[in-house]
Amino acid sequence: MNLDQQILSNSVRSYLIVLGILLFAFAIKRVVSRFFASLIYTWIDKKNHSELRKTHVHRLIVPIERFLLFIVAIIAIYELNFPELWNLHLYKISLKVAIESGVKFVFIILLIRVSLRTLEFVSIILEQKAKLSKDQTDDQLVLFFRDFFKVILYIIGVLMVLHYVFNENIGNLVTSLSIVGAAIALSMRESLENIIASFIIFFDKPFTVGDLVKVNNFTGTIEKIGLRSTRIRTESKTYISVPNKQMVDTIVDNISLRTERKIEMDLQLSIATNSQALLGFAQFLRDTILNTTDIKSSSVFVAESGKQYHVIHVECFVPMTTEISGFQMLREKLNLAAIEYANNNNITFSEKA
Repeated sequence: MNLDQQILSNSVRSYLIVLGILLFAFAIKRVVSRFFASLIYTWIDKKNHSELRKTHVHRLIVPIERFLLFIVAIIAIYELNFPELWNLHLYKISLKVAIESGVKFVFIILLIRVSLRTLEFVSIILEQKAKLSKDQTDDQLVLFFRDFFKVILYIIGVLMVLHYVFNENIGNLVTSLSIVGAAIALSMRESLENIIASFIIFFDKPFTVGDLVKVNNFTGTIEKIGLRSTRIRTESKTYISVPNKQMVDTIVDNISLRTERKIEMDLQLSIATNSQALLGFAQFLRDTILNTTDIKSSSVFVAESGKQYHVIHVECFVPMTTEISGFQMLREKLNLAAIEYANNNNITFSEKA
């Protein structure tokens, strides 16, 4: 075989060299990609847990392999001369320019994909590390910034395609987009306010994922804090989304941060009940509460004495460690005790509200 024979403006030797480079790259792609993936993992997790490494390193290997193969292929093929027979023009664009633009487009797509997969890879490792701590804030921060940087990478990818594939001037484009962006910002003011509010939530930390909160007459558990809204699983097991701006501007009762649960009762007794009966009833309630071990502090007193009814006000505080079922049973116990005492002592409750 004549290695100097010309085929499509290139010698056979040149084709064999390119083929050899591609075969060599194909042979070592797994080793190189695994090295880079392990390097990134070691940089993120200096403790270098072997089990986590085996579980997550493979997520990066395939995209890195494809990216490296493509780079090597392009570098090798660029050493060849473009065939004169292919020097065609389509709509004033040469085939060579069209192929180069296509190569740049594929390169940018693979680069952004590797970047996205690396971002996901890093976020998974950080999420695994965050789960080792009791604080839920760092778990949500990982997810939040993962989504945030994904949006940034998509924008960078679009700008790179416009600049390198379509030869657009990014400077002029950014200037034009800034004007358009200002108009869009005015029309999307609420969305921008929600994004800003999400940062306030993450850094001010009025609540975190897993907290039980009450907002807008809804009580539920925070399941996710996103860029635009906060997702809450309510007590009735519905799933609602509350705009972050509303979560910042309105009063949010973080029930998880309460030190105690409160039992509050207003016993409206008949106007015919005399002072001795009221005093005896109040003292009975104090004794009942005093003999209940789960109650930390309490207050019982005659709050009102009017034309329609007398009111005995009861306030009890129990530790937040008490389960909600135990809390409800304790409230039931006090109500039943009050009813039983009233029945045994001929005390009637008022029928007027």
